[in-house]
Amino acid sequence: MYTVRDILGWAARTLVPSFGGKPDRELMARSPQFHNGRFYNTNPSAQPDLRTLLTAMREMFFGDRWFRAPIPLVPQRPDHPDEGLHITWYGHASALIEIDGRRVLIDPVWSDRVAPTRFTGPRRLHPPPHRLEDLPELDQIIISHDHYDHLDYDTVRALTRTQRAPFVVPLGVGAHLRRWRVPHERIIELDWDESIEIAGISTTAAEAQHFSGRELTRDNTLWASWIITTAQHRVFYTADTGYFDGFARIGEKHGPFDVTLVQIGAYDKAWPGIHMTPEEGVAAHREARGGLLIPLHWATFRLAPHPWSEPAERVWAEAKAHEVPLAIPRPGERVDVAKPPAVNPWW
Repeated sequence: MYTVRDILGWAARTLVPSFGGKPDRELMARSPQFHNGRFYNTNPSAQPDLRTLLTAMREMFFGDRWFRAPIPLVPQRPDHPDEGLHITWYGHASALIEIDGRRVLIDPVWSDRVAPTRFTGPRRLHPPPHRLEDLPELDQIIISHDHYDHLDYDTVRALTRTQRAPFVVPLGVGAHLRRWRVPHERIIELDWDESIEIAGISTTAAEAQHFSGRELTRDNTLWASWIITTAQHRVFYTADTGYFDGFARIGEKHGPFDVTLVQIGAYDKAWPGIHMTPEEGVAAHREARGGLLIPLHWATFRLAPHPWSEPAERVWAEAKAHEVPLAIPRPGERVDVAKPPAVNPWW
């Protein structure tokens, strides 16, 4: 028998395509993280409570606020060499990983707002530094979880048209992509500790401490951090996560890493278990046995009450205190991991 929530969820997904699809419970049931109809963190206390969700919704719908200065962008430069390891940050959590001639795009969001519709939600504080159609040919597109600031309907539709790369996603997220007409053969769903090798890149989903949901149902899809490796280089992307003891396990099993891409923004005392502070981000980097640290998840959308530039200031101070190599690129700037630029406080 269908519940009222089931009926409302069906109506929402039908009327607003960006809500996505309904995940396959049989697929998700094979995960040790899935029981009682939902996914759980290793630490169940990390699940956000009602106050957390109400605060997040307030920021989501009324979060357009001032920032200190115009954000400098770096326009795209053609003809990059293929060797080595390079990271291009586009803003928020969107980044291109160029690793030994292969290219992996993570959490691409090019839309003006992060919300179910184009008329609500936090608006971009800067335009995308590069056009989506100017991206090089990709080998993989990784989505860490299904929140609007990481999984964007319009961006996915555009990448489905302009690229041939598969989407590698946590369990359940494939339902959204199928709803948006991504071909089934381009969707790969992974549980924690599962891996796939594509074009010489090994990609592994790892544990993270977060939550999920795009409409009325929470935690019906999985969230994950990601390990991207070749024979020569190793990259760790924390994705959205609270600080927890899993980073040491990831470092021991998969490290050391040449570079870590670490979430440092959108933190607040109302949700300490699901987003890291900058200091926690540095600790996570060290425990994961990272080399260069590049901070993500700040500067582009205002999703928390902290001052706009505070994440960069705090991560810079903490990295200096622990002698952690750090790069804080401008949106669109390409970082050579072997020769990172000195930190320039452009913010």
